[in-house]
Amino acid sequence: MDPNAAVDRAARASYGRLVAYLASRTRDVAAAEDALSEAFRLALETWPSAGVPLNPEAWLLTAARRKLIDAARRERLPVYLDRPDSRNFPDERLKLLFICAHPAIDPMARTPLMLQTVLGLDAQRIAGAFLVSPTAMSQRLVRAKQKIRDAGIPFELPGREHWAERLEAVLEAIYGAYGAGWDDSESNGLADEAIWLARVASSLVPDSAEALGLLALMLHCEARRPARRGPDGAFVPLAEQDVSRWSRAMVFEAEECLSRAAKMDSPGRFQIEAAIQSVHTLRAATGSTNWPAIRTLYDKLIDYAPTLGAFVGRAVAIGELDGPTAALAELDSLPEERVSNYQPYWAVRAHLLAAVNAPLAAQAYSRAAGLTGDEAVRRFLIGKLGNCV
Repeated sequence: MDPNAAVDRAARASYGRLVAYLASRTRDVAAAEDALSEAFRLALETWPSAGVPLNPEAWLLTAARRKLIDAARRERLPVYLDRPDSRNFPDERLKLLFICAHPAIDPMARTPLMLQTVLGLDAQRIAGAFLVSPTAMSQRLVRAKQKIRDAGIPFELPGREHWAERLEAVLEAIYGAYGAGWDDSESNGLADEAIWLARVASSLVPDSAEALGLLALMLHCEARRPARRGPDGAFVPLAEQDVSRWSRAMVFEAEECLSRAAKMDSPGRFQIEAAIQSVHTLRAATGSTNWPAIRTLYDKLIDYAPTLGAFVGRAVAIGELDGPTAALAELDSLPEERVSNYQPYWAVRAHLLAAVNAPLAAQAYSRAAGLTGDEAVRRFLIGKLGNCV
């Protein structure tokens, strides 16, 4: 096994578990991250000559634990780090998610903090998702970690009476993690982690319709992953996907979750988004997409969560029902400063313009291609651009 590849694989698979475990014992998220970074650096230096250990995760945990103990001794600080069973140490990620959602932490920092500490996303990637500069996001994250340490926020699940007030932020972070893993064509590890966390959250708070809605949403999207790439790795848009490649088992589970959520009569954003994906999934049975239903659902979604994604999604539905001119008018109503770096906006705008103004469509395709981090999507958009020239 290539040592560098083994380190990368360990980082993808274990970063969140290791940070959560160490932070829950040191009460210091930043220190846990620093120690783990040192452990990964040491692995890059050691594994090429010594060989990849049989249990890379346990090796990294031991190395990070030693770094934390050494740092505490230098600072003459008391430290207690138990010696875990390296084969089966507890998974503290969901606990850390609830800690990051503590009311004392700036609401604007909660979801980014969860994405970094629990799921290992770097500040630049998180900044792109939240449409802010990497510097501003880094500063926001540093302040949040200092708040956890200095305020002595307890590293334990809050009482059940406090779960509801923190659950929304936790679900937002899980969804953000899934979105970050959505474009990863090489591995769906981050998406799998997000789905696992959603399952745990929905079992922890079984009376939360939104937790079930989030799980349904991600399962519907994940069911279509096999169809998103052609045999040559080329991107395949939803309208052109081979529905026989969609996972029936995931679709069935998603529908079951959505049905259970609906019986709770507590509608919310994630349930509506899941319902939109459910309508798309029905194409496998009917052969067509019910665009009036999708437009109605987007209208409802905007009432709950007027996000850019919701407005752009509604524009797609309007385009299918009323034509590209009406849909472009919908997009034109959005503030320019909000959409300037929002890739889906430019991809949808380009698709709509292709029917009415080829030169402007080419410009929009170029902009959308420049904003995507998925090479297959970039090639798809550049191909569309070529058709407009």
